[in-house]
This record gives sequence, C-alpha cells and structure tokens, in this order.
Amino acid sequence: MLQDEILYSIALRATPNIGDVYFMKLIEAAGSAKEAWHLSKKVLKEIRGFGPKIIKDIGNDDFLKFAEKEMIFCEKNNIKIKLKHQNQLPKLLSQCEDAPAIIYQKGEFNENLIPISIVGTRNSTLYGKNFIEELLALLKSKNVLVVSGLALGTDGCAHTEALKNNIATVGVLAHGLHILYPSQHKKLSQEMIEKGGALITEFNSTNKPDREHFLQRNRVVAGFSGVTIVVETAYGGGSMSTVSYANQYNREVFALPGKITDKYSQGCNLIISQNKAKIINKPQDILDELGLNEEKNNIPNLFEPKTIKLNKEVQPIYDCIAENKQISLDDLSEKLQIPPFKLLPILLDLELKSYIKALSGKQYCI
Repeated sequence: MLQDEILYSIALRATPNIGDVYFMKLIEAAGSAKEAWHLSKKVLKEIRGFGPKIIKDIGNDDFLKFAEKEMIFCEKNNIKIKLKHQNQLPKLLSQCEDAPAIIYQKGEFNENLIPISIVGTRNSTLYGKNFIEELLALLKSKNVLVVSGLALGTDGCAHTEALKNNIATVGVLAHGLHILYPSQHKKLSQEMIEKGGALITEFNSTNKPDREHFLQRNRVVAGFSGVTIVVETAYGGGSMSTVSYANQYNREVFALPGKITDKYSQGCNLIISQNKAKIINKPQDILDELGLNEEKNNIPNLFEPKTIKLNKEVQPIYDCIAENKQISLDDLSEKLQIPPFKLLPILLDLELKSYIKALSGKQYCI
C-alpha cells in the first residue's frame, strides 16, 4: 500500500507544473497520491487554481514509468523515500507550507535531537572557522543535530567540526543522490552517514546541481531547524535567501557580526541592523537560546518569583504564558483570540522589561 503511494507520489511530483504546494492541494482533494493520479480531467478542473495547463499531464503513463525507475534506483542505493502527506518529514520542516512533498534520504539520524542550521559563505575566513570550532565544541554532548548544505566553506566546516565533536550532522543537497557536489566532500559525506547522520534532498536522480536548485535547497535548511546561524555572508550571498525563509517560517536567526570593511561580514551586519537576525555576542548565546546552558540553568532560585501586576490588556497575556512552560505565538493567539500582529508589540514590551523571554521558533516563557 505504502509502495503504491510512493510510486504515485513520485509520478505526480514529476509531472510538469505540479510543485509542492499544488501536490498537497491534490492530496487534500483526492485523499492520496494514487487517487489524485486517477482523477478525471473534469474533476481536476473543479479544484481551485487548477487550469488546463496544470492538469494536462496528470495521469500520463510516462511519469509513472519514471517513478518505477526512480524506486528501483533508490532501492539499489539504500535511499529512503519520505512523503510529507504521510507525516514522514522532519517535524519542523513538515510545518512549512512549501516543504518538499518528497524527501530522498541516505543514512539515518535521530529525530529527537535538536536541529541547528549553520550557513555561510563558501569563502569562509579564519574568523568564521574559529567561531564554528568554538560553538561546536560547546555543543558537544548537548543532543543537537547540525544541519547545513554540504557546500565548500562554512557548510563543510560545520559538518567537519560536528563530526570532530561526535555530533550527528545532516547535509541538505541541491541535486539528486546519483551524484555528489562538490566532489571534494565525498569522503566527508560518507563519514557523516557512518556517524549517525544523513544526506537528504528533494531532488530525484535526474536533477543536477543547477543554480535555482540551491535556492530551493536553502528553504529546506531553514525549515529543518528552529534556529539558523549565519556565520559569514556577503550582501548577495546565498545565505541571505536562507535568512528570508527562516524569517518567513517564524524561526530564530542568529548572525555573527564583523568589521564593516570585511566583505563576508557585511551581510551579517545588514540582517542584524534590519532585525532579521539576533546578534551573536558569544557562542554561549546559542546555548542560552536553546536552553542548553547548564551553568545558567543550574543557578538556584534564591527568591520566589514575584507577582507581576500589569494593566487589564496585558495581564491576561502574561498569565497565559505563565500557565505554560513555554507557548508559541500561534497558540497564544488562539487561546486569547488576539491576532499575532497585536500580540507582538506587547510581547516585545514584556521581553524588554524582563517579564518574559523569547525562545527559538517564536516561543515564549516566563
């Protein structure tokens, strides 16, 4: 049954003009990829947004034959095929509306680990490398999973330092698993898989590392984790698109500041100045954000928390946060029946007064 669903999912996703969002609309309309594949043109036309151009090739046997070949390729190469509509994607990634309908995965990783995405320039400097070394040394034995794009420079450094510190790491590729780009990272990728990590991609075995694929890949890197760390980037670097996706998904972004004269710090300085990223003053900031700073967490409470008296508008918001260990902006909005845009300035004011703390993924706690 699941094999059938995989087959029709690959065929459907390979159909021209059926992207990830349209794929999910078809699943919602039909209930499964197999049922969607067999819908009549008349029924397809009734789905909102589906015109003749989009529905033209749905049901074409050529794509079903391609899907059969793809499944054979994956079986031969120990590649797992994971479907979004079967709830098989990593938890945070599955929450993104435009998440891949299909993920191809080589290797395994523990999904109970805390994912952290680390991105940056291919032209990384000693400054950026030293930061990654220090950060990942601190994250050793902290049950984290390092996610990056397996590119040269920052990505390669993040994966390498993760392995040095016995931290599992996942590489998100911009091409199918029939090749590895860059080829210099072949040995690194093998070690990642051997040490409890994986390579994942939304691209099938016919997809090469084309330029537009890297931008698509960046949304997966951003969506995979609650926190994205930008180590170094120029104004027009690919990491800037990762930041845009992370902001869109309401994920936390941290950026390492640098000299205004350093080309590969200018992008970081810009997103900090635009409030698109929090400034990193020290590597421990990341541990604080993730609640992993044991020294800070182990400080005993010498005093009972005092009762906070606030005005009638703010008090219910504070009380709702206080009732939960931590609560997301969306859940807070739903419980209080207050739109997020009205809550945000109040939450910021409470945070500035040190009444509450903002955590990764737009979560809040007292």
